[in-house]
Amino acid sequence: MYTITSNVLAKGTPPPTIRATMESANSNTDGYQNILMMRHGDRIDKVEPLWLDTAARPWDPPLVHDGIVRAFRTGQRIRSQIQFPILRVFVSPFIRCIQTASEVIAALSAVDFDPNAVSSKDVLSVDKSKLKVSIEFGLSEMLNTIAIKPEIAPKDGKFDFMISDLEAMFPDGMVDHNVDPVYKEMPQWEETVEGCTDRFLNLVKTLADNYPSENLLLVTHGEGVRTTFANFKDVDVYDVEYCACAELRRQVFSIDGSTKAGDFEVITCLGQAGIKYHS
Repeated sequence: MYTITSNVLAKGTPPPTIRATMESANSNTDGYQNILMMRHGDRIDKVEPLWLDTAARPWDPPLVHDGIVRAFRTGQRIRSQIQFPILRVFVSPFIRCIQTASEVIAALSAVDFDPNAVSSKDVLSVDKSKLKVSIEFGLSEMLNTIAIKPEIAPKDGKFDFMISDLEAMFPDGMVDHNVDPVYKEMPQWEETVEGCTDRFLNLVKTLADNYPSENLLLVTHGEGVRTTFANFKDVDVYDVEYCACAELRRQVFSIDGSTKAGDFEVITCLGQAGIKYHS
């Protein structure tokens, strides 16, 4: 088992002020904000390479059946193992992430927990008041030839998505249309690795600061999980499995009407799952 070191704020150090105020209705009762950074499930082009030959959008592969099952099972594991509720989900617009988030949300919000269920098709009823979901462009795949082969990428470098169609894949009433996206458009094609790293780290902090009283699930790509885990753990990550989770936590508390927060720490419960690294 890996040893996860703490990176909490030292005693006596004043934590940064967050502009948002605590929302009493959904505030964290334990004084901590928790964030899960999760990779999508098994993508079809890695299992069936010939899919690329006829795909209209070869850069946007969906999940295979095993990926759907893995995503749903991961959602069940999150529901049964963590000690806090996920109140808000943010997801990359790529279809493999949308499908993954849809399965996880079904597992998290199922009215009855069925240990024999393998996908959202086995969920008879969901509690739509459990959480809210939003599509966030900042969680997108790293947009360069390291992550997407040039012969697969759009010729004009523009990655287009029908957001309304993607939102329709979630239960009615769960999509929060009042959310102001952190990234209002897709990153530019051929972004640098450093630029992508800054994007993910900025996004985690901004979303956390925007919703300090809520626990968040961010469904993204392998690079997002790798970057987040490697930065906060200060290690070299060399493998991120499908549906792997990096789990972060920080103290959040209210002082004189404003919300303060400590630094993020990587914690052990789910933070290790599917992430391999050199210390």
